[in-house]
Amino acid sequence: MSNHLSVAMAARTKIIATVGPACREQDQLQELVEAGVDLFRLNMAHGELDQHAVVMKRIRDVSRKLNRPIATLVDLAGPKIRLGEISGGSVECTPNAEFRFVRGEQSNNPGELVCNYVKLIDELAVGDRVMLADGTVALSVMERGADFAHCKVAQPGLIRSRQGINLPGVKISLPAMSEADRAHAAWAAENGADFISLSFVRSPDDVRELKALLKARGSHARVIAKIEKQEALDHLEEVVSAADGVMVARGDLGVEIDVARMPVVQKQIVNICNEYKKPVIIATQMLDSMQHSQRPTRAETTDVANAILDGCDACMLSGETAVGQYPRAAVEMMNRIARATEPMFRTRPPLRPSDVLPDGLQPITQAAVYGAGHIAQQLGAQLLVVVTNGGATALALSKQRNYMPVIGVSGNDATLRQMCLYWGVIPLQGAPTSDSIHLLEYLEAWGLKDGCLASGNRIVLVAGIGLASQGHNMVRVHEVS
Repeated sequence: MSNHLSVAMAARTKIIATVGPACREQDQLQELVEAGVDLFRLNMAHGELDQHAVVMKRIRDVSRKLNRPIATLVDLAGPKIRLGEISGGSVECTPNAEFRFVRGEQSNNPGELVCNYVKLIDELAVGDRVMLADGTVALSVMERGADFAHCKVAQPGLIRSRQGINLPGVKISLPAMSEADRAHAAWAAENGADFISLSFVRSPDDVRELKALLKARGSHARVIAKIEKQEALDHLEEVVSAADGVMVARGDLGVEIDVARMPVVQKQIVNICNEYKKPVIIATQMLDSMQHSQRPTRAETTDVANAILDGCDACMLSGETAVGQYPRAAVEMMNRIARATEPMFRTRPPLRPSDVLPDGLQPITQAAVYGAGHIAQQLGAQLLVVVTNGGATALALSKQRNYMPVIGVSGNDATLRQMCLYWGVIPLQGAPTSDSIHLLEYLEAWGLKDGCLASGNRIVLVAGIGLASQGHNMVRVHEVS
C-alpha cells in the first residue's frame, strides 16, 4: 500500500523544493518529502552533471522507500547575460556615475564593464536601461559607439563580478538554448526527468525547439515555459498553448517589467494557464526570509495564500531549501499556509470547462469530468478517483478546483510522477487499473488505512482515456461498505 502523507495532512497545492547543499543528502530529501514536497527542482545553473546524477538517484531511492511517486524538474539555466570580472571583484555605482561597456572578456579599468554576450554593444541603443544586481542597480545608455556603450547610473548600488544583466525592452538575438542547455536537456532526457523548464522563453518556437530535442531522444518529459521576458508576455497565449506547463519566474520577470505590474501580470498568466488547462508554478521569494529565519514575514504568507487563491497549481521554494538554514521548516510552513487557504475552495462550485481542449482530452471526457465533479460535490463524496493513461483527464479534473481530494491512478509510472504537479491530485502507486471492481476494493482498503475513508463514505470514480471498460469514459459512484 502507498505510504503517502495522509490525505488529511496533504496540501492540494503542490510544493516544489529546489535541491542544494542544504538538502541534497538522501535523509534530508526524505524529510522534505515527509513534510510535503511533491517535486524536486534540479537547478542546472549550479553544480556539475555527476552531482545532479547522484541527487536524481537519491530521489528515486526515497520514492522507492516511501512507495510514492516523486517528480523531478530539471531547470535549464538559459542564455543568461552576465557581467565579466570587475576590477577588485565589485564596484559601487554612485548616483550619476558613468561607466562604459566595452568589448572583451576583462578590463582592469574600474570605469569599464565587460560581459559574456559579445553582441551587447551592438544591440543596445541610446535610452535603453541596463539592470544589474537583480534589478537593484540601473544604468541608462547615454551614447553608443562602435566598441562601447556609455552609461550613467540611474539607480545606485553595489555590483559584483558575474552578476546577471537584464535588458528590459531590448531585443536580443541570443538563441533560446545555449550549448550547455542542450547538453543538460539531453542529460535530463537520458536520466528520466519528468519536467524540464526552459528559461527566458520569448516565443512558442523556443518551446517547440526543446520539445523536438526531447522527442528525438525518446523522452516523455513535459516542457515548462518560464515566463520572465516581456516578449513572452507579448505572445502569452501562444507560449502557454505550446508548453506543457508554465512557471511564473518572478525574479527576472520583476526586473524585465515594472515591478509594480507583477501582481496583475501573475494573475493574468495564471488565468490563461487555467483556461488552457496547463499547470502553473509560482516561483521566487515565496518564503525568502526563511533562509535565515524559522518564521516567514506576514507579507510572505499572504503572497503564498494569494497565489493559491489566484489558481496556481504549485508554489516553489528556491534558496529556502537549497541553501537556507531551515529547509524542512520552510516546507512545513508552505504546507500549513496552503492547508489554511484551500478550504476557501470548499464552497465554490466546480469551475466550468473552457472552450480550449488541450492535447489528449476529448470533449466527451471533459463533459464526464465536469459531471463527476458536480456529482461528487452533491453527494458529499470523500474522494474523487481518476484512472488515466497520459494524465490529461487528471489535469482536467484538477483544474475544476474541487476541494475534495482527487486520487490519480495509472499503469504508467511517468504519468504518476507527472501528476505530482497537478493541484489536488494525489498519485497512488500500485493501484490496479485492469477493472473498476478491483480498483474500488483497493481504494477502500487504502482509504480506511489512511483514515480518509470510513464506512458509508462515497467514492466517485472517473475512468479515463483508454483505460475504462471498452475504451469508453464513465462515472461510477461507490459507497464504502
